[in-house]
Amino acid sequence: MINEAAPKAADADAHADADIVAGADANSAAADGTAASLERLFGRYHFPPGPRRILLAAATAFAERGFHATTTRDIAAQAGLSPAALYVYFRSKEEVLHQIVTSTLDFTIEVAATEANRPGSPADRLASLVHVLTLWTTYNSQVGHVVLYQTGALSPAHQAEATARQRKVSQIVRRVIADGLRSGDFDVPDPGAAAIAVLSLCLDVARWYDPSHRLTPQQLGDFNALAALRIVGVRSPI
Repeated sequence: MINEAAPKAADADAHADADIVAGADANSAAADGTAASLERLFGRYHFPPGPRRILLAAATAFAERGFHATTTRDIAAQAGLSPAALYVYFRSKEEVLHQIVTSTLDFTIEVAATEANRPGSPADRLASLVHVLTLWTTYNSQVGHVVLYQTGALSPAHQAEATARQRKVSQIVRRVIADGLRSGDFDVPDPGAAAIAVLSLCLDVARWYDPSHRLTPQQLGDFNALAALRIVGVRSPI
């Protein structure tokens, strides 16, 4: 994502995304595979099985090899399809990347807005937002990595769409910070810089997080939530 202010499935897929938004249990999340979390992401957007398999395979390949080093044949092979099958659903490799980026950012916006609009003080809402975005990024680090590092391969028009969505995420964080400044809960001289720092805590996790890390996603979410409150000047974090 731009730095502008840039799990095996649960008991039932219908509840899977709600579990992420609520902060899924760290132990069950540790058992979840990246492939399952990616498939759950794409399933949320109701793609038919064919495109979903292609998107899942492409996200994995783009994260591991990069967009330019990945061929449509690589994607088809990883999806267990013939090369021609990819073109039934997508006109180009760039269109596949665009769909991955769009779906990921739309879900990020939804997650962020849900937490930002919860009842509670600005500090409560910011801590919840950061905690959940950190969980979302750790559970879906491959698609997060693609959005962070591969959007430059999009066409200019598709890059503009991605940038607009990234700005929406930034605006949600800025709004919570502005609420805290108005209420007197936050004390930070540069709200814009604070929003960049807070989002970086959540989203940059995709660059380095590995399931073998000493902190679980839940612990990392707690750590980042506390760090975010300190960034915005909460003297007595919740």
